[in-house]
Amino acid sequence: MMQEAKKDVQVAHPWVADGLRKVRVGVTFLDSCADWAQYHDCVQLAEGLGFDSIWVSDHPMLGVDCWTALAALAVTTHSIRLGSLVSCILYRNPLLLARLAADVDRLSNGRLILGLGIGDLPFEFAQLGLPFPSTRERQEALEEAVQVVKGVWGTAPFTSKEKYAQVQQVHLPFGPVQQPHVPLLIGGGGERVTLHQVAQYADASNFGAHAFTGGASRIEDVVRKRNVLLAHCETLERPANSILRTYLTLPLILGETSSTIAAKQEIIPADQREWYQSSIVAVTPHEAIAYYNALVQAGIQYFIIGIYLHDMETLQLFHQHVVPTLVY
Repeated sequence: MMQEAKKDVQVAHPWVADGLRKVRVGVTFLDSCADWAQYHDCVQLAEGLGFDSIWVSDHPMLGVDCWTALAALAVTTHSIRLGSLVSCILYRNPLLLARLAADVDRLSNGRLILGLGIGDLPFEFAQLGLPFPSTRERQEALEEAVQVVKGVWGTAPFTSKEKYAQVQQVHLPFGPVQQPHVPLLIGGGGERVTLHQVAQYADASNFGAHAFTGGASRIEDVVRKRNVLLAHCETLERPANSILRTYLTLPLILGETSSTIAAKQEIIPADQREWYQSSIVAVTPHEAIAYYNALVQAGIQYFIIGIYLHDMETLQLFHQHVVPTLVY
């Protein structure tokens, strides 16, 4: 594993700094975007309402390819930021990942957020013909991938001879346009390794209630992980306010009445209802105001809400009722 080093850029990225002034919200749509017209209409609605970002998951065997979708959104949207939530570092060679991310940043005129993670679905690795290493090995691979991506985006040829990432005197002819760099988000809530990697390399953390997103289902969990991240920052002499703390809801369902909420949940396929059982937030707008403001008080600065394409009412209710109340 690479030797520990302090974060080379200590100043908060402009996108991160914006989050120090107000709580912002991004959106991820949970359905496969195979129906591009419907998906695009929903993204356009989110952009028109003023949501900060759209996030695309990286499960190519369950939906469309993450980077194909992001490239398409880069040229069909205008102001909303675009993020990978999160791109699995073992699904692509790190050099290819750097190339894809730089291209999407250029196509979008500097709107990419590069979200990275270690992958969590063994069956998808198998379908892609890839081995499924241990958690620790995947964490090491993530660290090496970050080094390669940042290295080949630099101005000088970059070489890496590590275990998972080997490149020799490589420099991309066209890097990202965003300055000082594309913001990097690392997903997961592991307190010993993942949050340490966030403090060392990333501009944003992301975790949530679901076990695969960090298992922070209670306010106490959120506070503890915030404090762990702050402690890692202190150890690395990293300014804590240079890292944005984001929280993922999978899924969010809003309704004015309990019967409306129940009817919306019935539409969700049974296997998905079971998968999201530990993380679903199905409440009224009034209850959502209390829920999300409690998370703000616990230290969350940015929310990513997972919404189904058939439920744009939830998107509109959240924008109308919840967003105006989210203040530090």
